[in-house]
Amino acid sequence: MSLEFEKPIAELEKKIKELKDFSEKKINISAEVKRLEDKLEALKKETYANLTAWQKVQIARHPQRPYTLDYINMLMTDFLELHGDRAFFDDKALIAGLAKFEGQKVAVIGHQKGRDTKENLKRNFGCTHPEGYRKALRIMRLAEQSGLPVLLFIDTPGAYPGIGAEERGQSQAIAENLREMMNIAVPMVATVIGEGGSGGALGIGVADRVCVLENAYYSVISPEGCAAILWKDGSRAPEAAQVLKLTAQDLLGMGIIDEIIPEPLGGAHRDPQMMAKNLKDSLLKNLSELKKLETETLLKARYKKFRAIGVFA
Repeated sequence: MSLEFEKPIAELEKKIKELKDFSEKKINISAEVKRLEDKLEALKKETYANLTAWQKVQIARHPQRPYTLDYINMLMTDFLELHGDRAFFDDKALIAGLAKFEGQKVAVIGHQKGRDTKENLKRNFGCTHPEGYRKALRIMRLAEQSGLPVLLFIDTPGAYPGIGAEERGQSQAIAENLREMMNIAVPMVATVIGEGGSGGALGIGVADRVCVLENAYYSVISPEGCAAILWKDGSRAPEAAQVLKLTAQDLLGMGIIDEIIPEPLGGAHRDPQMMAKNLKDSLLKNLSELKKLETETLLKARYKKFRAIGVFA
């Protein structure tokens, strides 16, 4: 699947494939293929080096982009999923459990979207109910009791805004997570792997290190929601994406995040294995640094980090 701005790339890739198939009939056109491949590489570099904020949002939402379970399968072993909030039900929009990461035991928590309509309905399109946030907090407290680092993967357009979710305390569940995560006494690393929308993302986003994949976004509201509120016109989402300063590069410049994790050229979905390696390197580095800190130092630094957001000289 190609995005609108990727169509020139897709057309060139199709042409190269046709020529390669044609060359198998023992007609030597390798020089022409090489010329087009060089042109394709140059076009890719130019396109992906000059993406707008809206184009990055589109890449972050690409249906073939790796999700939390994909990274768990690529990076971890012995994953044991834990279910339920011990109060109402098991929210399948949020995955939580225990695993081994490069030989060390960790707790892992993350939003999970679906690949097709059936799975998206099951996963509620990655939009978490209050039970999901309560499940996440339960696993964080379990990790704290066991002295396990917590790895958090953020990928949601926002918390589920339905009447039932509100009746069962959506805002309270998120607010409680924000408060309690400040005091979870183990290293925590949060990574925005796709969409980082509003309080739905922040509900599992209070961590010692906050990293964002190169083409992911992290924002107080979706571009469509912003456009609808400001201009009463959802079609102005590309303009809203620009003014929201939601890209990884904007966020790093404002000191809101700690690291940008590079993606393969064209996005994480182009080469999931390479993306997983880049993510692994980042997680190992951050965990290694955080594990050296005394608990009191860790918690003070975490509190100071989030109190400093929004303060400008």
